[in-house]
Amino acid sequence: MARGYEPEELTRGRESSQSVERTTPQAPPASVLRERTPEERLPGSGSQADALPGRSLENRTIYEVRSRTYRLRSSEIATMVEIGKFRAVAVEDLRDFLYQSDRSRLKPDVENLIRQGLVQMKSVPHEEEGSRQLVALTKPGYRLLQELRFGGQDQALYFGFAKPREADHDATLYRLYQKAAHKIGRPGGRNLRVVLDYELKKRVYHDLAKLGPQRNLPESRRNVAERHGLQVVRGKIPLPDLRIEYDGPDGERGRVDLELATSHYRGRNLAEKVKAGFSIYAQANDVAHLRRVLDQRELTAEILSL
Repeated sequence: MARGYEPEELTRGRESSQSVERTTPQAPPASVLRERTPEERLPGSGSQADALPGRSLENRTIYEVRSRTYRLRSSEIATMVEIGKFRAVAVEDLRDFLYQSDRSRLKPDVENLIRQGLVQMKSVPHEEEGSRQLVALTKPGYRLLQELRFGGQDQALYFGFAKPREADHDATLYRLYQKAAHKIGRPGGRNLRVVLDYELKKRVYHDLAKLGPQRNLPESRRNVAERHGLQVVRGKIPLPDLRIEYDGPDGERGRVDLELATSHYRGRNLAEKVKAGFSIYAQANDVAHLRRVLDQRELTAEILSL
């Protein structure tokens, strides 16, 4: 989805439907009433695209956060982290990717999270499927992950639903992530970190705002863009829908910038994303149309199918 951002947006508050907070690791409180066994620990800080291991349902650990008691399995915590990274995820995608298509393990986990007020579910319109059941963290769910340091180092997490169209878009980004994460993992990429456009926007325009009137100078914009691994195109700094940062097999930190294009993209918007060097993904039925749009502008780029 093409989202236009300008520096002036930094002075305006977010809409109430887009509640977002960033995790900042805190010292773990004395809130775990039973030590978790190795099998119960949250999967390590590697790719969260890795499916939860198939096993019989484990016992739940008791946690106390802000005078409230929660009972959670490690699989439920991993599910909350996965949801929080993307703001919203489709239930069917959690089943297919995180639970290895095992509905019998997904169902009790999601029901327990909803029952305890840590996750909320909502039916959101979808162009192809009519509607999808999406899940998002609640604010108590976000706080639990933050205070118990389950979010991972420097990983932004989000809670609450955006507007229906944006929530559906966020959920589709999870599918895009799964496909890209598989490609990153094949040669040995690990420790994947998700960066949504909201986070990149905050970083980029924070730096531009500090420049004052000089922020509109071409050299100033180019310097800020380079600082964040981006490019200036037609005087603007295009932002990808999703960035994945990871450790390569050689130990070097790498990244890929991904854009989820739709049939609604105008030729100019799509061209800007291509010139910015983003990998373009689209739903299968949109690929042919988007390729024609690029051909009309005499641009060569691969449109990858979800």
